[in-house]
Amino acid sequence: MTDVTVENATPARAKKGSGTLRHILWVLRENPVTGLSFAMFAGLLISALIGPSIVPYDPLATDASATLQPPSAAHWFGTDNLGRDVFSRVIVATRLDLVISVAAVALSFVFGSVLGAIAGYRGGWIDTVLSRVLDTIMAFPLFVLAMGIVAALGNSVANIIYATAIINIPFYARLVRAEVNIRRDAGFTQAAKLAGNSDTRVLALHIFPNALPPMMVQVSLNLGWAILNAAGLSFIGLGVRPPTPEWGIMVAEGANYIVSGEWWLALFPGLWLMLAVFTFNLMGDGLRDIVDPRRRS
Repeated sequence: MTDVTVENATPARAKKGSGTLRHILWVLRENPVTGLSFAMFAGLLISALIGPSIVPYDPLATDASATLQPPSAAHWFGTDNLGRDVFSRVIVATRLDLVISVAAVALSFVFGSVLGAIAGYRGGWIDTVLSRVLDTIMAFPLFVLAMGIVAALGNSVANIIYATAIINIPFYARLVRAEVNIRRDAGFTQAAKLAGNSDTRVLALHIFPNALPPMMVQVSLNLGWAILNAAGLSFIGLGVRPPTPEWGIMVAEGANYIVSGEWWLALFPGLWLMLAVFTFNLMGDGLRDIVDPRRRS
């Protein structure tokens, strides 16, 4: 009996995995923009993973004889005021900015989802207290709140991640709370309870998956906002410290030279920042369709 069960379970798992892959491929075929966004995201990931190993110059190495050179065959994006290669710095900065963005959104997603799910499912005083706390956080201009947190804790990468996560938690908590609150008395929820499932299992396996589609759109938007938030903090001097390659720092340093004609110092880091935010914004619809249970056949 045991052998038969194992043999039957293996094809079932393989069929489920192949079905998920077919669904993803179908979503990419149905929406070419989604395919483009995933290709752009793959490019950013490749830049983050192997970029520091293949860039032509050390992003921290200075060269007094090659300062403020315009884009050329030797330096594709030109050089800065210290003779550092701008292309190498832009590519290396991709890893840091993606780490900050993904880590901050992951933290806010987890904590916001848990808080929102508990509040929406339990209701009562838990829901009331959480709603008031979230309203308090969102009453502040979010970037100003992030500035205050980083200024109080110190401008390290970890503190930038924590600050960005804190200001994003209300988005997920309120979204999940609303979705769970709608479905906690639905027919499939009651059926799952009657089948003997615990409240935790019902919430995690039956209600929460239905809240994922709108959350994926929020994730894609927050990834872009998180990068902009990190770059903005660096731009005003509260983010990553020089000489670390980071898009916000590079734009801030390059802004001082635009008037004198060295436009490439701010243009290329700004374009890479815009490309990253544009990529994440395009991914929203595709991520929603991939995780939506109602879109699966």
